[in-house]
Formats: sequence, C-alpha cells, structure tokens
Amino acid sequence: MGKKGYYLEIIIKNFLAFWAIFSGLFFPFTVFLILFYESRLAIKHFGIVEFLTTSTWNPVSETFGGLAMIVGTLISTFIAILIAGPVAIGIAIFITELAPSWLKGIITSAVELLAAIPSIIYGMWGFFILADFMRSYVEPFLQKVFIPVPLVGKLFSGPPTGIDVLTTSLVLSIMIIPFMASVVKDSFNLVPSVMKESAHSLGATKWEVVKDIVIPYTASGIAGGLVLSTGRALGETMAVTFLAGNVAQIPTSLFSPFTTITVALANQFTEADTPLYLSSLFYLSLILFVLSFVILSFAKILVLRLQKRWK
Repeated sequence: MGKKGYYLEIIIKNFLAFWAIFSGLFFPFTVFLILFYESRLAIKHFGIVEFLTTSTWNPVSETFGGLAMIVGTLISTFIAILIAGPVAIGIAIFITELAPSWLKGIITSAVELLAAIPSIIYGMWGFFILADFMRSYVEPFLQKVFIPVPLVGKLFSGPPTGIDVLTTSLVLSIMIIPFMASVVKDSFNLVPSVMKESAHSLGATKWEVVKDIVIPYTASGIAGGLVLSTGRALGETMAVTFLAGNVAQIPTSLFSPFTTITVALANQFTEADTPLYLSSLFYLSLILFVLSFVILSFAKILVLRLQKRWK
C-alpha cells in the first residue's frame, strides 16, 4: 500500500471515529444540555420531587406536574411489551422452526410490511375501527368476565369508551411486533444447525429443541428485541395521540383515558404562551430523555448478563 492509500486509510478512520463519537456521545450529551437549559425555570419553580409527584397540569393557574404523563407513558409501554413479546417470539419460532419453506418468505414479507406502515395510519385505524370494536364488543365482555373477580375487577372498571389505556396499548403492541419479531427471528437463525440436529438425533421434539436450545442460546437477542421495542413504544406519538384521550390524570383502570409525555408535548407546545408553561414542557422532554436512557441502559445490562450466563 502506497502513501496515498495510507493517508486515505487514516482519513477514513478519523472520519468514522468522529461520527461515532459525535452520534454516540456528543449529540446525546448536547441534547441533554439543551433540554436541561430550557427546563431550568420549571426546575427552579417546582423542583424535582414536586414535579414528579404532582399530577395536576393546569396552564391557567400555571400549576404543572408530570406524574400523570409519566405514569401513562410507563403503563402503556409496559402493557404493549407484555402483549407484543409472546406474539413476536411465537412468530419468530413459527418462521424459523415450523413454517414450510414456501410460507416463510410470505410471512417474513408481511411482517416487514407492517413495520413500514406510518404510525399515523395505525392511529387512524385504531381510532376509526378498533376503538369502536373495543367499545362495542371487547370491553363490555371483559367487564362481564372480570368485574366480579376481587381486586382484578378494578382494572376493568369505568365506562367502556374504546379511547383508553387498553386500546392504546393494543395498537402500540401491534406497531412494535414487527420490530421485535424481526430481531428475534434473526437471532434464531444464528443458532448452529449442528446443535438442533444433535438434539433431534437424541429424540428431542421440535418444541423441546426450541425450549431447551434455541431460546436459551438466543436469550440476549430476545432481550435486544425487547430493548428496541421499548424505545419505540416510549417515543411513539401520533398513534397514541389518536387513542389515549389526552386527559392529564393517572389511569385507574384499563378503560381510563390518559395521556403520555409525547402526547402532551405534541398537543401543547404550540399553545405554551408563558415562559413557565414552555419550560415545563421542556422539563417533560428532559424526563422522557432520562427515562428512555435509564430503561434502555438497564435493558442493555440485562443483555450483557444473559450473554455472560450463556457463555
């Protein structure tokens, strides 16, 4: 390699290193600083504890608390992951282990197509079609079944409107299933075929191979899919805006209207007409940024532990 190739290699290395540092460290840190700077008035006025433990959000009296939005964000994300996780893993198992070869490509393409649909389309579908179906059939049925059950019945109390936590979480789960299923499927494809063939030769059934070999071997990949899906659910805005109800209250049941941090930001930024109001919205943005960082960091630690455990 001549001098020209040597210098070109140095330039490319430095260029890639710069963008890796910028995108991985400098850019997130800069975003954090900007959000913190714009939030300083609200932080000074409300503090941390008061803002995080107060659910009142009243622009008229300039009383702002982020608890209702934070709880709504966490609940809808948790339920969406709870629904999407088993479904996505089941889809990945079917594609990689059970589906005939002619069907694998069809299902894989269908899953990828779902991932390409814009979130606003999911929101409109949820608002005009799914919400009415949930209000008329699903939610009344769930109330008949679960209301008599002690403790559990409280989760299904309230009028069934279809614009609530359950419908929102269901649409969110449908949105994140393609991402999770794709990641898990790719992880399953990395399992050495010799391991599965050895298990089959010893008399193991397909389910035993999946349960005892495929899933343990790809535990870190499954966790990685959960991480990506959690990030998508936390930051989703348009679909949730259609279905949440935009009510700044802590949801007391699955049929309660609610709001999330992203919905509050999308609906109110153009209406913020006072410095404290605007600063409080930036404060919510800062909380969402930190919340996402903490949750995804915890998930990353979990992935690393699973990798070490398997090794």
